[in-house]
Amino acid sequence: MLNGNILIVGGYGAVGRVITRKLAEKYPNQVIVAGRSYENANALAQQSEGKIIPLQFDLTTAHENPNLLDDVAVVVMCLDVPDMRFVQQILHRGIHYVDITAEDAILRQIKALDSVARAGGSTVVLSVGLSPGLTNLLVRHAQTQFDSLHHADINIFLGLGEAHGAAATDWTLQNLNASYTVQENGISRQVGSFEEHKIVHFPDGLGKRRAYRFNFADQHVVTRTLNLDSVSTWIAFDPDGLARLMAVMRQTGLSKLFRYQWARKLSARLSTVGQYGSDKFVLQVVGSGEIDSRIQSQTVAVTGSGQSQATGLATAQVVEQLHTSDFPSGVFHIEQLFEPLPFIQQLVGNNVVFYESSKTNDGV
Repeated sequence: MLNGNILIVGGYGAVGRVITRKLAEKYPNQVIVAGRSYENANALAQQSEGKIIPLQFDLTTAHENPNLLDDVAVVVMCLDVPDMRFVQQILHRGIHYVDITAEDAILRQIKALDSVARAGGSTVVLSVGLSPGLTNLLVRHAQTQFDSLHHADINIFLGLGEAHGAAATDWTLQNLNASYTVQENGISRQVGSFEEHKIVHFPDGLGKRRAYRFNFADQHVVTRTLNLDSVSTWIAFDPDGLARLMAVMRQTGLSKLFRYQWARKLSARLSTVGQYGSDKFVLQVVGSGEIDSRIQSQTVAVTGSGQSQATGLATAQVVEQLHTSDFPSGVFHIEQLFEPLPFIQQLVGNNVVFYESSKTNDGV
């Protein structure tokens, strides 16, 4: 049980405002929405009839003002932290911390503060949202269905019909050029975003789609937390042609333009001119492994509409459980603290559906 306020850094962004509003309904006058723009924070607070407290907040200098954390019980980070100084300050004071970053390098740096969190009495929850987040939970659930899970493919379908935050768009374009390492049968292999593809059959009437490798953090995280030998993440878009265009850009070298901020900003502006595709998302895990000495496969999936909404609701649920339950101190990813199906079932009904296929023999 916790006493104190909930500080939401970046709480007026596309995902942050969902988290802020959801938590303010349950904890009125205890939710602080913080960001560089006091005007944006105050506008969101005004819509809440006094349930939300606005705060002007600069993440790059936050560590210089420890008074910011007075009376704070939980910090929710909706931005990519530039360094670990503010995070360390949070953990030294025994404040719980939830981070929705999708950047594995940042996740590793926070994980390295495990001893600091334990000493301070803080619980840190990482990989919170859709991917990483619900995808991690799906992999963990799939693992429980096998005597030994040999391989997991994480397949993600994202409709681009909803407005996405600038930070999310910028991160996606930067990672179009990513080269990274995946585990295949316990052996490290160097791959690149959009350099390989496969055909994936998605549920919810979407059918077969071409999905491409992409540098989501979940594939890296679950190999560490669940001790898996083979995990890869693949992404498909609606409209389908966009993924093919990105693959061509990677193959021809045009994607190198996105190393420049001006090119990413221009693309982000162009994406807001009109709406393309649906607002659907699918998070699917196809697991292959051994049951009773036979190789079998199984598919589990979560589908829904409104990626920002679902990400925000999942994050708010983590914060609520930090308020109502006792968790150990230390740094954890979501699949290390939460049971997959109970967590997912809490989201079902908010435009979210859970699918689970029957097992099939010999990977068919």
